[in-house]
Amino acid sequence: MANEFAEIQKFFYQQFQGEPRIYRAPGRVNLIGEHTDYNDGFVMPAAIDFYVWVAISPRPDRKLIVHSVNFSETVEIDLLNEDPKPKKHWSDYVQGVVLMLQRANHAIRGADIVIRGDVPIGSGLSSSAAIEVSTGFALLDIAGLTIDRVELAKLCRRAENEFVGAQVGIMDQFISACGHKGRALMLDCRSLEFKLLPVPSSVSLVICNTMIRHELSKGEYNTRRKECGEAVRLLSGVLPGIRALRDVTPQDLQRHCAILPPVILKRVRHVVSEDARVQDAAAALQRQDLSTFGNLMGESHRSLRDDYQVSCRELDIAVELAAGVPGVYGARMTGGGFGGCTINLVASQSVQDFKRHVSEGYERKTGISPQIFVSSAAEGVGEVKRA
Repeated sequence: MANEFAEIQKFFYQQFQGEPRIYRAPGRVNLIGEHTDYNDGFVMPAAIDFYVWVAISPRPDRKLIVHSVNFSETVEIDLLNEDPKPKKHWSDYVQGVVLMLQRANHAIRGADIVIRGDVPIGSGLSSSAAIEVSTGFALLDIAGLTIDRVELAKLCRRAENEFVGAQVGIMDQFISACGHKGRALMLDCRSLEFKLLPVPSSVSLVICNTMIRHELSKGEYNTRRKECGEAVRLLSGVLPGIRALRDVTPQDLQRHCAILPPVILKRVRHVVSEDARVQDAAAALQRQDLSTFGNLMGESHRSLRDDYQVSCRELDIAVELAAGVPGVYGARMTGGGFGGCTINLVASQSVQDFKRHVSEGYERKTGISPQIFVSSAAEGVGEVKRA
C-alpha cells in the first residue's frame, strides 16, 4: 500500500504541485449469485485487493480538473453545467457521479483530482464502480459532507444507469462502498439489507482471467433480462403480485412450469435455484463449511452453463482445470459471462500449485495465457493516511 500511496502522491504533485488527500475504492468479485441482481434476488460479492486511487485537493473555483494516470489524459468538468452530455469516455464515470451528487443536493466543491487504478480494466472486476465510488466518496469528504455509504452506492449506480447508459444492478457499487476486510457480503438486491460473512484467513480468492470477451456478451445480457421479464409476465397470471423472479419459489416453479416455453423455463430455473444457493452458501460460510460452499459454487457454474447459457468453452475449461487441483474448494464463472473471469476458493497453501496447474493446462488447451490474481476479501472505500 505504501508504494501506491507514494505513487499517486507523486503523480498529483507533478500535475498540480500540491499536497492532496488520498482515497481508494476496491474492485470486486462475486462469489455466488449471478444474474440474480436484476431479478431482485441475492448476491454474495467480496471486495478485492485491487483499487482505484483518488488524490484530491480543493480549488477555489467551480471546476473539477481531473487527470487519469491510466489514460494519460486531463479533463475539465464545470460544476455550473446543469445538463452535461456523456462523451463515451472514461470521464463519464466521474461526470455522472458529480451530476447525481448535485441532483441529490450535495454541495460539492471544485477540486484538482488525479485518478489511478490497478483494477484490471475490462476483466469484469468492476473498475467502473471503483472509479465512481472513490470519486464520489472523496468529493463528499473534502466538502465536509456526511457520507451514507448505501446512499453513495445508489447514486453511483444511478450515474452508470442514467448518465453512462449501462443498465447495471447495484451489486458492484454496493460492495465497493460497503465491503469489509475479511468478509463477504450477502446483499438482498430488493431491500438492500446485507449481512457480512467471515471468509477464513486460511483461504484465498483466486481470480482467473480467461482473456476472452465474446462480442455477443452485451446483446445476450439484454436478451436474458427480457426473458426474465417475459417469465414474470407469464407467471403473474397464476402468481398474482409477483414483481420479479425473486418472488417465485421452487415449489411455484414446479407447479406452473408447463406455462413457460422451454427456454424461459431454463432461465427461471437458474434464477430461482441461484437465489436458494446464495442463502445456503451464506449459512455454510457462517459455520465455516467450505466444502459445502465450494459444492454450491460448482452447482452455480453448471446452472449458468446449462440453464442460463452464459458460459463459454474457455470458462468451462478454467473451471474444470481448477477442480483437479488439491486444496480447491470451489470454482465457477463470475460476472456476466461469455468470457471474463472465474472465481476460485483455494486453500492458501495450494495457491502456487493452482497457478501452475491452471496456467499450464489452460494455455495447452486454448493457446492463451491466462492472468491469475490472488486476493483476500478487502475493505471498502475510505481515506488512506500516510503510513
